[in-house]
Amino acid sequence: MTQSIKEPQKQRTQRKPMQKQHAQKAPAERNENTGKQQTARRRPFYSRGRKPAGKQQKPAAPAIPMHIIPLGGLGEVGKNITVYECQGDMLIVDCGLVFPDSDMFGIDLVIPDFTYVVQNKDKIKGIVITHGHEDHIGALPYLLKEVNLPIYATKLTIGLIKNKLEEHGLLGRTKLVEVKPRHKFKLGCFTVEPIHVNHSIPDAVALAIECPAGIVLQTGDFKIDYTPLSDDPTDLATIAEYGKKGVLALLSDSTNAERPGFTATEYKVAQSFANLFRQADKQRIIIATFASNIYRVQQIIDLAVENGRKVAVSGRSMANNTQMAMELGYLHAPEGVLIDLEQINKYPPEKVVLITTGSQGEPLSALSRMATASHRNVRVGPGDFIIISATPIPGNEKMVTKVVNGLLRLGAQVIYESMYDVHVSGHACQEEQKLVLTLANPKYFLPVHGEYKQLKKHAMTAESLGIPAKNIHIAEVGQDIILSADVLETGEPVPAGAVMVDGLGVGDVGNVVLRDRRHLSEDGLVIVVATVDRATGEVIAGPDLVSRGFVYVRESEELMDEARRLVSQCFDRCAMENVREWNSVKTRVRETLSSYIYRKTKRSPMILPILMEV
Repeated sequence: MTQSIKEPQKQRTQRKPMQKQHAQKAPAERNENTGKQQTARRRPFYSRGRKPAGKQQKPAAPAIPMHIIPLGGLGEVGKNITVYECQGDMLIVDCGLVFPDSDMFGIDLVIPDFTYVVQNKDKIKGIVITHGHEDHIGALPYLLKEVNLPIYATKLTIGLIKNKLEEHGLLGRTKLVEVKPRHKFKLGCFTVEPIHVNHSIPDAVALAIECPAGIVLQTGDFKIDYTPLSDDPTDLATIAEYGKKGVLALLSDSTNAERPGFTATEYKVAQSFANLFRQADKQRIIIATFASNIYRVQQIIDLAVENGRKVAVSGRSMANNTQMAMELGYLHAPEGVLIDLEQINKYPPEKVVLITTGSQGEPLSALSRMATASHRNVRVGPGDFIIISATPIPGNEKMVTKVVNGLLRLGAQVIYESMYDVHVSGHACQEEQKLVLTLANPKYFLPVHGEYKQLKKHAMTAESLGIPAKNIHIAEVGQDIILSADVLETGEPVPAGAVMVDGLGVGDVGNVVLRDRRHLSEDGLVIVVATVDRATGEVIAGPDLVSRGFVYVRESEELMDEARRLVSQCFDRCAMENVREWNSVKTRVRETLSSYIYRKTKRSPMILPILMEV
């Protein structure tokens, strides 16, 4: 330390004569005004990076951190919800659900775990929604039953949210604030600007979220369509403006990260539908699509008008969304084109188009009921031309195939999957993802909205564009991602996961109940019923065996008689050994019966002993 102080002093004392010597040797120059010669002056010498004495540089202020906490939408398609936190203020982006897997027996919906949100409800300034699809708004009623928060969304999205809240009796007490692209609004220390993007539903937006830590861009679900049917193209100029300003992090849709090239335009679908309408000729046209795909509904209405057909809708969600979109001005139809479902049989088949739900083969949807001939108003037959305008969501292929088979058996002509271009994705492919990455030019990149393989592929795309691997993070649900201008790191995870909705029950079905349901579905149930003397432990009546989903008793009498004999022996041994603790007795009965059944059948049914004391 002493050396580091004395050495600069020595350098300064040695430098003075050197500077003087240089001054004497400097060439003389003639003053243009006086004509006299004068010595040229040299600038004082400073070593590189050193400031003149007395002008010390102030230490840089520490970078302000922000927290990004995804509570869903990672490693899965759906259940999107992200919490942002900076300087004690929080906001939530989206609040969606996901439909259950085939092994979630009896489950209706799966929603995010809201524990962390409820714990921090006083810090949260509001919920901002990117668009109106179920995987982004479906869980709102369940969250609002626990925490009352204002919702900020575009006009059509608010219309869809209103329908949902009205079903749950929450509309009157919820504050809904309409926002518009390019119009900023403040939520605590956050300034949010919606940015218009193309998607398979109108009024979709990306979000520029600005806070003291920096700017974060979250794209929501998007694609880049240069020829949209009834909307403007994605606002790439605003994304580029933020890129020039400096984007701390980009969270971008990864759904189509494995697909090269560009997503097809909706205009391509319009041309394909026009060809199919001509092909249908004298047949009745039935089209299944998503209830929220307002663009598709408008396409169908326009073609129906061109071909002199009336339009009816089937399915509660389709009817509600169509009516709402008409009221808000997102759907347009000439007077008399839309008719009630009950009136379709009053017109000849070639004068009718029916728009219905059920494009994913949902068991209770209108199209599924048509396929099983159980629809109240529509009977499908050889005179029907049916178009399924959707690509099956992974996991739904079998249900869609079942519906298609049912419709074909009834004699209808069915157009499905890739037979024609009757559906295009609403998500960006690789080239569109590259364009947004390039324009935004983020310091950090977090791929979101997709299964792990899609997140990984999107991360590889970002790395190929020059974003360092250390600045790319594939997050997990519940992870606390801490961002600042200096560092990207992770903190302690927060409570997160999936909550299952079964009927009116929310969260009362967990892994244990699902395990039991799975067990029952695989091997069935055997119930052992016996009446036992409380004093002696002897069996007074029974034991009787009841089988459900295991074997048909009348065809397996020998097996059931032997099982009953073994259970009776087990009760006798317990009485002889003076075992009176009924849980122990039940355990012995269960082990004895389970061992015998597995030895004879290689099955492991659930065994439920029921003992009645007298």
